[in-house]
Amino acid sequence: MNTSIRSFVTVIVLSYVVFLMGCTTETPSPLSSQKAASQKAASEKASAAVDASQDERLNAFFEQIFERDIANSPNRQTFLGLKTDRQGEWTDISDDYASQQLAIRKADLAVLTSDFDYPTLSEESQLSYDIFKFNLEQSIENAQFRRHFYVVDQFRGQFTGPLSLLQNNHKIDTQQDAIDYISRIQGLEGLMNEMVKQSKDREAFGVIVPKFAFQAMIADITSIIEQSPLKDDFSQKVSQLDISDDEKNALINQANEAIEGAFKRGYRALLNEVTRLSKVQDKTQGVWALPDGEKFYQNRIRHHTNLELSAEHIHDFGQADVERIHQEMREIMQKVEFEGSLQDFFAFVRNDPNNFYPNNDAGREAFLDDARNETAEIFKVAPQFFKRLPKAELDVRRVEPWRENSTSIAFYNRPSMDGSRPGIYYANLADMTGVQKYVFKAITFHEGVPGHHFQLAMAQELKGVPNFRRFGGGSAYVEGWALYAEKLAKEMGFYTDPLHDFGRLQNELWRSVRLVTDTGIHAKKWTREQTIEYFVKNTPLSEQDIVTEVERYFVNPGQALGYKMGMEKILELRGKAQSELESKFDIREFHDAVLSKGPMPLPILAEQIGRYIAASK
Repeated sequence: MNTSIRSFVTVIVLSYVVFLMGCTTETPSPLSSQKAASQKAASEKASAAVDASQDERLNAFFEQIFERDIANSPNRQTFLGLKTDRQGEWTDISDDYASQQLAIRKADLAVLTSDFDYPTLSEESQLSYDIFKFNLEQSIENAQFRRHFYVVDQFRGQFTGPLSLLQNNHKIDTQQDAIDYISRIQGLEGLMNEMVKQSKDREAFGVIVPKFAFQAMIADITSIIEQSPLKDDFSQKVSQLDISDDEKNALINQANEAIEGAFKRGYRALLNEVTRLSKVQDKTQGVWALPDGEKFYQNRIRHHTNLELSAEHIHDFGQADVERIHQEMREIMQKVEFEGSLQDFFAFVRNDPNNFYPNNDAGREAFLDDARNETAEIFKVAPQFFKRLPKAELDVRRVEPWRENSTSIAFYNRPSMDGSRPGIYYANLADMTGVQKYVFKAITFHEGVPGHHFQLAMAQELKGVPNFRRFGGGSAYVEGWALYAEKLAKEMGFYTDPLHDFGRLQNELWRSVRLVTDTGIHAKKWTREQTIEYFVKNTPLSEQDIVTEVERYFVNPGQALGYKMGMEKILELRGKAQSELESKFDIREFHDAVLSKGPMPLPILAEQIGRYIAASK
């Protein structure tokens, strides 16, 4: 572990010890003691140095909370590339722990609003204050609906995520790392049992995942049990250790025993629960059917768009935008001299052999080569559009076969804190007949550069800002930027082939259709079949992709709204800047204004761009 990470971890661990030293008038349980101490520590940290400036006190408060939250999350520590004495544990997912965290968040908000004089803060600290307060308030509101979320589903990776963390993030550089890995394998039994417990609780509350989700979940859990994907990963990592063969074999045997024992017991328990529920659930409905479903969906809209918008408004906007994009597509049809209707052109795109890679390993490698080449090319022209570029490298990888059934078409993992792990753009290449060349050019720009990799890696590399801003998120900003990046790539000289530009429009259309279908499912009571039919009629996506998308919206309400609404806000702000600055407008400066402060809620981004415009006149 390098010195900077070691010192950072030391701060985390020492801070965590301080939390546990808090006292109370009762005899508390360890968890309640931790909760009370965490609340007390947050307040004491904020007011510790009475002679310090407001800015220094506020930043100390933010850092203490950031360190506390990381100390409480072994998963996040590993994801960030940190090694602590909790490396062998899993983050607590219990309802009791969630309740304790809610109390802590409320205490944090009380300290923030009572202990700091907002008008005396610097502009930078006011920005941090605004972002932190917005996120805290949203988190507290979200907690009201904890029992509305599905404990496990076919999309969000609740039972595949831990395996991915072990494979992709848990490094084995020492024997202790290997022992911690084994401890986590053993801990998966408890993690799966907790999911089973919560599943039964949600069932009693009236929340069961839609009927369609069970087939994929049962297939994935069965595959995990049969393939035991951690065996090869552990063996390969341990084989690189500088220890004797006997010591390596002993570790491998311990891991295999844990896999055959606790690991499989845990996943079998989850499989039994999912199989049982599959015989109970006979409906596929949006969240409108859940207790207080309308309020829950409005919460999801606020969370994912940061805006006070009604489902009706989003639905209507989506329909209008679908028509706009259809018209741009018709213009491309004329360029390529295609005769027929737009639906005919959709069918042509779906079936054009030039639009697909061979459905074999050679085709998969060809895709990866193309994506890596596109990435290299866009890096060359990026300085014309950006003042700064991320230092972290970007790798393009195939989604591992064992989790292909439960992941989306493509996604991005940010780099580790210490730079030892690059940013990773994952593509799901299970079935190459569903991988359209015209579309994946835009997806590469979305997931890689100038999309997620530029935004997330650059945020992580920011200096002089609180860590919660470096590692923050929010789908409206993050996904809005990535969708904007797809369009920006055209300005950067890509999509010279009209069919590739059609693929870009297809991606944007896909996100606009999401506005219609997500609100259709959860506010207008659309059926799965009705939603698929709308998708087929209005987009050239393959049937496989459409089904995956629609089923995703059912189990993750509102998440799909952030992409398009975020993009629209960025385009709106860019248009405002261009209109007001005229010849003084510089695209590099605008992008820096959007990215240089890290992710933030859209209303706060609008304020920031307003300041940038005023300063540039």
